[in-house]
Amino acid sequence: MSGPDSSGDVVELRVHGVSGASVDQVLNLEQTTQVAGDRSGGFVRLRPGGPDADARGVTVEAYRWGDLPSGSVAQTLALVLLLPFMLVNVAIWMRPAQPGTEAVVKSLCRLLALTLTVLYVLAIVGVALDLVAWQCLTAPRCLAGRSWLSWLSGQPAGLRLAVLAVFPAAGIALIWRISTRPGRSFEAFRGPDENLSGNRLGTIGKWDAEPLVGRLRSVHVAAAFGTLSLVLLAARAANGASTTTVALAVAAGVVLATGVVLLCTPPLIDRSPGDRRLDAVTSTLRTTAIVLTALVVAHVLTSSARWHSERDLPGYDATLTWLFALQTTLLVALGVVLLWRRDRRRGSSPLFGLGALVIAGTAITMAVVYSAELVYRVADYLDRDMPTAEGIATGPPRAYTWALFGFLRTVVVTVVVAGLVVVVSRRRRSRAAAAVVASDYPHPPAEAGPRLRQVRRVIARARFTERLVLLAVVFGCLAGIGTATTTLGLLGVFPGDVVERYARVPADAVTFGIAFASWAMAAALLGLLLGGIFAYRTVPFRRHIGVIWDLGTFWPRAAHPFAPPCYAERAVPELTRRITYLVERGDAVLLSGHSHGSVLLAATVLQLPQSIGSRVALLTHGSPLRRLYARLFPAYIDDAVLHEIGRQVGWRWVNLWRDTDPIGGRIFPGHGSEASEGDPAEEVDRRQRDPRDVVTPPGDSVPPPIQGHWPCESDEQFVDAVRDLARRLRHDPGTTPT
Repeated sequence: MSGPDSSGDVVELRVHGVSGASVDQVLNLEQTTQVAGDRSGGFVRLRPGGPDADARGVTVEAYRWGDLPSGSVAQTLALVLLLPFMLVNVAIWMRPAQPGTEAVVKSLCRLLALTLTVLYVLAIVGVALDLVAWQCLTAPRCLAGRSWLSWLSGQPAGLRLAVLAVFPAAGIALIWRISTRPGRSFEAFRGPDENLSGNRLGTIGKWDAEPLVGRLRSVHVAAAFGTLSLVLLAARAANGASTTTVALAVAAGVVLATGVVLLCTPPLIDRSPGDRRLDAVTSTLRTTAIVLTALVVAHVLTSSARWHSERDLPGYDATLTWLFALQTTLLVALGVVLLWRRDRRRGSSPLFGLGALVIAGTAITMAVVYSAELVYRVADYLDRDMPTAEGIATGPPRAYTWALFGFLRTVVVTVVVAGLVVVVSRRRRSRAAAAVVASDYPHPPAEAGPRLRQVRRVIARARFTERLVLLAVVFGCLAGIGTATTTLGLLGVFPGDVVERYARVPADAVTFGIAFASWAMAAALLGLLLGGIFAYRTVPFRRHIGVIWDLGTFWPRAAHPFAPPCYAERAVPELTRRITYLVERGDAVLLSGHSHGSVLLAATVLQLPQSIGSRVALLTHGSPLRRLYARLFPAYIDDAVLHEIGRQVGWRWVNLWRDTDPIGGRIFPGHGSEASEGDPAEEVDRRQRDPRDVVTPPGDSVPPPIQGHWPCESDEQFVDAVRDLARRLRHDPGTTPT
């Protein structure tokens, strides 16, 4: 085998999946290997000759990207808190493949993203201005023993609001700072712009996203400060608005309207990175909003008009409810566009064409629940179980109560539908699994019966992935309906009263359900935060939790500027540069990608010049390219893109897949019967029998393990595929770059 710096060799460049595997795991460099038993217990011996590089005839190299989406503990926790922003950003990439829908879907997704920023501000306003400044500071029992608050008691309402308005402003500044934190810019890794693929997936990590993100960031910051200004002005105008109040409110409305217009004109805001005129417009809008907020705070502080004596902050509940109504309207509009313009050919509309709606509805639901939980938990802390009859108990707005009720209803109905889908599909999945097992193990001994049943169950569960499509659509649609019902809060009623009147369900039962949902969501949020810490510190935990971040942050920020940065802006150009270097020094490169690593390699292959691609082969295993990504992102991954990837590498492509894998699958399903004779796509997919056998081998105590979605670098079929592709690279040298 050639040394690591020699030329003329075949280099196997491995890219791991979302597990965040260590270098030793990716390279298979562990000093020990298990020779019997399973993961719970067994027999281990020293590896006799290290990795199998000599047998495979290649130099093994690994690209490790697992820390790019997370980094430090603080950044990982920020990902948890920014999860709704990340999801709505992903929605814009899930748009249909039809070009006629692109501008409309972009505009609607960006408006939904803007409403999340407004909701973020209103949640902090609900705590600082409504619960604390307006309610608690006027209730002696709420202030008892709280010296950190009592110094503001007895002060005029304008002073209380002006002082505590610092907290929403600080919250806006914090999220602004997080979105522009240093060390996350990947300009140094951006590849050259020549030889771009005609397919959209080939642009991931290639185009300069920072100008667009900067424009979106300015618009969202302007909208955030404009929202804060309008809330303060609404409270000031409760007893009659002065000329100054009206003028400031109009100015704040103009700021918000300008931001909406900019977001609804994709050709304008998406224009070339070199065109800086719009950057000046958006930055001016942001500065205007900040100055306007300062003027509003000064107006609230110095106004001599009498303040309204309502129990809650005037206008806050109505503002929140109208925001939920706007979100519902945007979701309905998005659904109508997606259904109207979807491809009506059979089997050509993944997720029924509603992928963007499903993920956007989920993002809205999570943001509403996040906000409601923040307000509810602070209200519980301030309340101290004080009797409402005394008129001093703090409480959240009715809109949040309706929001939690909608979330509870969405979860309950989705769970019921999921149970029905499991029951209805079980027989068909079991029959398919039994056919696979019967074909793989035609003459099993009698003692293999329990193991055969276990394998059938695993295959049947793996086939449930396709049924998740229906559940996702159900949850997304119900989430939109749940948001719509919050508008009933404008009628001054609570969910328990309405349900008791029309459904004959006791109001106490509904109230208990809402309280239970609130505490359950609080526990779930705590679990996400703890999961973020453990996902950063422990690789096994990250295998389950980190998948959300790794998949979501693969896509550039094109809808919400406060979403986590896109690591593909570094990973893809970095891979491209390394492959180009290896080929130009005389090596051939065998790209090996597991799970999401195969998606990174697909985007990379599309960016390679033809002279480089002629010296490259591709080996994917556990790949979700067709099974998941083609369903979720039809505008970026379809049959044409997959065929172009094959042509880029001269059809030196092998994809290994297992029936027990719930994530990976075939790249070209059905090509055995539908493809024309001689179609090279027929030779790409190679099925792996899993497990290798169902009987316990001699010298062992348990049968071979079921691998499922685990990497397969040590499997015999993987080694054979490496040898085959390395041989093809040596026998088909392609064009040697000069």
